[in-house]
Amino acid sequence: MQKQGNAIGIFDSGLGGLTILRSVRSLLPKENIIYFGDTARVPYGSKSKETVTSYSLQIAEFLQSRKVKLILIACNTASALALEAVRAASSAPVLGVIAPGAKCAAAASKNKKVAVLATEATVKSKAYPKHLARADKKIKTAQYACPLFVPIIEEGLLDDKLTALVIERYLKPVKKLKADTIILGCTHYPVIKDAIAKTLGGKVQLVDSAEEIAKEAKELLAKNNLLKKTGPGKTQMFVSDDPKRFAAMAVNIIGGKKPKVKQVRL
Repeated sequence: MQKQGNAIGIFDSGLGGLTILRSVRSLLPKENIIYFGDTARVPYGSKSKETVTSYSLQIAEFLQSRKVKLILIACNTASALALEAVRAASSAPVLGVIAPGAKCAAAASKNKKVAVLATEATVKSKAYPKHLARADKKIKTAQYACPLFVPIIEEGLLDDKLTALVIERYLKPVKKLKADTIILGCTHYPVIKDAIAKTLGGKVQLVDSAEEIAKEAKELLAKNNLLKKTGPGKTQMFVSDDPKRFAAMAVNIIGGKKPKVKQVRL
């Protein structure tokens, strides 16, 4: 049985999901949060559905062992490939990041042209075009795989010349499309959001799912009378490899002091 004091569980393939943790913490400061980054097996974007599903189920099992009241899949690839499997295996409700982001993008687009920047696996799943079509049948969606973004971010090369060149390379076809709304279809990508916006220029809207999934989490918890009444909430972080490196990199995303991070073998 879920209780108000139980934590919200958030997981990602690595650092990217911290953008969602940041939004959840901002919107729900009283809530306890348990974050898991699968740093030993990042990136997920080039792996098969079977592999991503297997990893996701292992992590969900770990989070449930900590008695979480809600699981947020803070990974677009896992949301695209493993959401239903995780829901079927979990006693706690489970939310993915794709539906909230697609809904937001569909509402934001004026010219009905939306581009999705994502991992190879998310692009192949066609999850975003499906959700965008459900939100607005007039939306025309183009998807672009950006496989180098995640390793660049995980390596901390945020201000490197290589990063600028890769961004410019990936965004050339996006510029030609003249979409007015771009979905950052991987939770890592908001880390380089400013660089992407600078390269695109103009009045293009960048959509990431962090704020939208945080809103859905709040609504779901309120509906089920599971919002924590007192605070402040505590945050626990776990990874599958190299907690020291993760802690050092986490500061770049969530700010503040270097967090305590524990390693867990799944």
